[in-house]
Amino acid sequence: MELARKAWVDEAYRQVAARGKRPTISSVSALTGLTRKETKRIRDEVIDDDGERDLRYNRAIRVVSGWTGDDRFRHHDGSPAELPIEGEDSFATLVKDYSGDIPTVAMLAILETSNTVTVADGRVRLLERAYIPADTPAEHLALLGADSGEFVATIGHNFASPRDARVFQRKVSNPNVNAASIPAFRHFSNAQSQALLERYHHWLTEHEIDPADPDAVARYVAIGVYYYDDSFDGESPP
Repeated sequence: MELARKAWVDEAYRQVAARGKRPTISSVSALTGLTRKETKRIRDEVIDDDGERDLRYNRAIRVVSGWTGDDRFRHHDGSPAELPIEGEDSFATLVKDYSGDIPTVAMLAILETSNTVTVADGRVRLLERAYIPADTPAEHLALLGADSGEFVATIGHNFASPRDARVFQRKVSNPNVNAASIPAFRHFSNAQSQALLERYHHWLTEHEIDPADPDAVARYVAIGVYYYDDSFDGESPP
């Protein structure tokens, strides 16, 4: 019965979107006859059933990167296209190709919750070219643990390794930047860094192992970019 309810709610989200409306807890509840509380519980379980938070994070990144890098989901000028929920070259196709077996409605909920996408008239529009998890303490702690752990591991590796075995670790800084120019530099560095990370992601995607090759060995690789200025000093976490 529970599996049937999940399938029912999933299909209701699809039907509401196909009508050109934004799927919400209230609209799906009205269509299914379930209470809003029950509808929300089932939708949240659909998301949770597809793996741990880090797995969802990686899948969401892959979906957004596929959207910005795959010609099927872009305009001729390279900008991300608005995608229909279902059909050829749709959001459902994008999710299937880049996130594995996670349901379309679950990925849509993840990206909507983080304000990465918006839905209108049965089409999904990308708002951000990078996926940042929802603004919750649990998501913050997960991201802090993963990113800081990798960064510290890189520093430790370079500290302990001979020169020819060290990996890239560089930064550029300036103590005399005009404070009035900081917003402009943040905007500039965000755009440049995002473009660089997208190029890295596309290269890594092209060099993934072939699942049909039994001798292929998969390794996890990450490369990150961070921004800092001294206005952060003394700030307390939310």
